[in-house]
Amino acid sequence: MSQITVFKARRIHTMSKSNPVADAVAVRDGMILEAGKFEDLEPWLEGQDHVVDEQFSDKILFPGFIDPHLHPSLGAIILPCAFVTAFEWDLGGNRKIPATRGKQEWLDQAAKEFEERDKSQPIFVLYGYHRTWHGQIGRHELNEISSDAPIISWHRSCHEVILNDAAINLLQIDREVMKNHPQIDEENGVFFESGSMVAVGALRPYLFSPDWFMKGLEDLKTLIQAGGHTTVGDMAWGIFDFEAEWAAYSHIIEEAEAPLRVQLIPRGIPEAELSGDPKEALQKIEELSDRGSHRLFFDKHVKLFTDGAFFSELMQLQEPGFIDGHHGEWLTPPEQFEAAARAYWNEGYRIHVHCTGSLGVELAVDVLEKLQFERPRFDHRFTIEHFGVSTEEQVGRIKALGGLVSANVYYVHELGEAYWKHSIGHERASQMSRLGSLARADMPFTVHSDFPLAPARPLTNAWVAVNRIAESGVVFGPEERVSVDDAMRAITIHAAYILGQEDRIGSIRSGKAADFTVLDEDPYEVDPITLKDIRIHATVFEGKTVLCER
Repeated sequence: MSQITVFKARRIHTMSKSNPVADAVAVRDGMILEAGKFEDLEPWLEGQDHVVDEQFSDKILFPGFIDPHLHPSLGAIILPCAFVTAFEWDLGGNRKIPATRGKQEWLDQAAKEFEERDKSQPIFVLYGYHRTWHGQIGRHELNEISSDAPIISWHRSCHEVILNDAAINLLQIDREVMKNHPQIDEENGVFFESGSMVAVGALRPYLFSPDWFMKGLEDLKTLIQAGGHTTVGDMAWGIFDFEAEWAAYSHIIEEAEAPLRVQLIPRGIPEAELSGDPKEALQKIEELSDRGSHRLFFDKHVKLFTDGAFFSELMQLQEPGFIDGHHGEWLTPPEQFEAAARAYWNEGYRIHVHCTGSLGVELAVDVLEKLQFERPRFDHRFTIEHFGVSTEEQVGRIKALGGLVSANVYYVHELGEAYWKHSIGHERASQMSRLGSLARADMPFTVHSDFPLAPARPLTNAWVAVNRIAESGVVFGPEERVSVDDAMRAITIHAAYILGQEDRIGSIRSGKAADFTVLDEDPYEVDPITLKDIRIHATVFEGKTVLCER
C-alpha cells in the first residue's frame, strides 16, 4: 500500500460535531484515514510505511475553504482590467489598488491608467466604476479621455458596461439596436443587464484572446489558492461561452494539476434558448454537462436568475421600493423563470436562484411553493443566492419549504451605509444579508464572494458575517451578526452542503478528501475583529501541500 502521511498541528478544527478537535490527521492517496490524537492513530501506522509531517506543528488546520459561488470566467476577464474602485483591493503580489472617490478623481485616475495602458491591446477596459461614489459617467465622459481609442468601463456590479464612441464603432454595435433595446441607454452608452450581453458578445473575440483570458485565469487560480480555497463553485458556468470556458479551465486547472477543484453549475437558460421551450434548454444543459474530469465536475445543479444586480441598484424590491422611486429590473421574466424552474425541478436538479431584492426572493419562494405542491421533493436544496434585501417572514417560508441560503455578506461592508443614505433607508440596509435571522431559524447557510464582486478571501466573508463592519467602521445591524463557529461552518461544511458535496469535502473525517487550509492563528481564539487578518500559510489539496504567497 501507499505511504501514509500524518500531519501534526497545534490544533485541527475538523468541523465534525462528533469529533470537533484533533492534533493529527493521517492521509493516504489523497484520502483522510483518521483524525484525532496522534497516539490514537497508532493502529494505522504499525507495520506501515509512513511519515510524520511536522511542518504545521505550530499551525491551525481547517477543512479546505470552499467558495460555493464564484465566477472564474468573469474573474479571468476582469483581472487584466485597470481597476479604479471606491474601495481598496489586494489582487496579490504587488498589485494593491488604492481607493478612488469622487467623479473628477475617478476620471483623473482613469485617464492616468489609460496613458499607462498596454498599447498593444486594441481595447482599454476599466473596472470598478460605481455611481454612488463616482457620480454619473457615460460615453461622453469616456470620449473626453479619448475620442479615438476604444474605452470600456465595466461597472462594479459586472452587470453594466459603458462604451465610448470609439468602442461602439470598433465593435460595430448597431445604433438602432441601442436605441430600441429596453436595457440599453443609447445616449450615455450604458448597456445593462440583458443589454450588457450585446456589448459583451461583441467584446468576446478580444476578451477571450489567449493574452487576456488565459492570463487572467492563471492569475485567478493563484488568487483563489492564496485565499485558502481548495474547492469553488462556478455558479453560472457558460456565462460567456460554454466551450471556450471549458477548454480554458481544462488547460489551466486540470492539465496543470491545480491544487483545487471546480464544481460547474451551468446557467439554466442558455442564450440561444432565451425565448424557447424550457425543455429544450434543459436538454441542452444536460448535453453540455455530460463531461467531467478529476478537478472539473458536475453534479446536477443549475443556476437561474430572478432580479437585477445589487451593486447596480437594479434589484426588485417589495413596497416601499427605492427612496428615489426608480424600479429594479428582471433578469428573467417571472413567467419564464417559473417555467424553467419547473423543468429542472421535475428532472431532479438542485436549483440555485440569483435573488438580490425582496421581490426577487418572493418570486423564487412563490415558485418553490408551487413546485413543492405540484411535485413534492425531499432534500431538494433549492438555494437562494445573494439574499441582499429580504424579510424575516421570507426566512420562515424558505425554511418551511426546505430551501437554503447562500448569502453575499460582503454587501454589508461595501454597500450598507451607502444604501441606507441614498437607496433603501436604514431599516432594510442594516438588515441586508440577514445571517443572524438564518442562524436563529437554525438553518444551515453559507457565504460566498461572487468574485469579482467581493474579494476571493473566505476569512474576509467570515469577518463581515461575525462583525458586520460597515464602510465607516461601525457595526451595521448587530442583530444579524453570527458566531465565529457559524461563520467558519459557512466556509467549510455548510458550503459543501449547499453544493451537495458534504460526503466528500467540508470536514476533516475518515473517508473524505485530504483538503486542508493552514492558518497561522486560530479564529476561535483571536479577537473576532481581526479574523480577516489571519494569515493563510498553506493549503493541502488531496494530501499535497502548496504554500501560499506571502
